[in-house]
Amino acid sequence: MSSFLLLMFLIKLNCFGLADMDGGPGPSLFPLHRCKTIHLVRHAQGTHNVEGEKNYKAYLSPEYFDAPLTQLGWQQVNYLRKHVHACGLSKRIELVVASPLLRTLQTAVGVFGGEGYTDRLDILPLMVANAGNSCQGAISSLNSPPFIAMELCREHFLESDEDELWKPDVRETTEELAARGLKFLNWLWTRKEKEIAIVTHSGFLVHTLSALGNDCHPLMKKEISKRFANCELRSMVIVDRSMIGSDPSTTNYPGKVPPGPDLPSDAPEEKTETNSVV
Repeated sequence: MSSFLLLMFLIKLNCFGLADMDGGPGPSLFPLHRCKTIHLVRHAQGTHNVEGEKNYKAYLSPEYFDAPLTQLGWQQVNYLRKHVHACGLSKRIELVVASPLLRTLQTAVGVFGGEGYTDRLDILPLMVANAGNSCQGAISSLNSPPFIAMELCREHFLESDEDELWKPDVRETTEELAARGLKFLNWLWTRKEKEIAIVTHSGFLVHTLSALGNDCHPLMKKEISKRFANCELRSMVIVDRSMIGSDPSTTNYPGKVPPGPDLPSDAPEEKTETNSVV
């Protein structure tokens, strides 16, 4: 698009109240290679969710810190798996990042793992049979995207000597959790993948997403930050406004001039004379 056409486009947006040249809400343009598509998933129902509905304090109990999925949770995983295959998402995911806790790992491999595992020495399972007393069969790594377990997208850190980010006398605050979430999003820009699934926790999602979208319409801000249901998936686009990433575009084309003299566009066409044969 020429500079003139781009200017006219922006003027029309302003005339209809669709854009604000001072940076207010409205449509925005960003280079494609400065964007990533992320598919956010909250883990399926875990045993801690069942107990937490009876008594909220159960969520703080060390007994349920690394809770596995319930049988209902595995049914939710199967429903979501069917959805990502039906909509074609399973073929587009280039990377799956999950919290290292059991319920998120089970959800991640159950939704995005390979099909039809057979006991082969050259193909390792993503999950062995009955992992975490799940009563589930092994899940194959064949034809699945790569998986990464990432501490930055874990749920609230508890007071434990085993926690890498443990702080004495204080459980991680919501502000610290949100800051960790933003650090995680910045880490995503160090990855070359453009379409990434992230399987994590309700608290992590709510507090991280609530820190974003402040430049959006209030209804969009509400849509971004509303609480996730178990095994819910939402697809979003994140933009590298600060140019943290350095990957060049794979689709841009610089336009090349063919060899030979560069004739002006208004040059008269060359006329050729033909001799009549009598």
